Amino acid sequence: MKMKTMIRVLVIGCGLLAADLLSDGLFQSGGYLTGRAEAVIGRPLTPLSVAGVARRTTRRTIRRTSVYAATLPRGCSTVVIEGVTLHQCGGTYYQPYGGQYVVVRVD
Repeated sequence: MKMKTMIRVLVIGCGLLAADLLSDGLFQSGGYLTGRAEAVIGRPLTPLSVAGVARRTTRRTIRRTSVYAATLPRGCSTVVIEGVTLHQCGGTYYQPYGGQYVVVRVD
């Protein structure tokens, strides 16, 4: 008897859900269960928003390598990335570390 009751409840629940979906117009002519797009350009988490693009382009990761140098090459400039002072020599970045310099990758 419990099994019949559970089946009845399940069937009634599915019927109510289908009726609710049909009354809201969520079934489109193509037969897909879709609703209105909720992404709004300009909101922080949408792909094309200015805030989202700025956040994705300014996050950088600084990772140390196992390459060390006692002195810096000539012509290096000092840059600050993510609050960390680095020395940029061409396309290579160095970070001061214990009296020497370690090569870091900036991603």
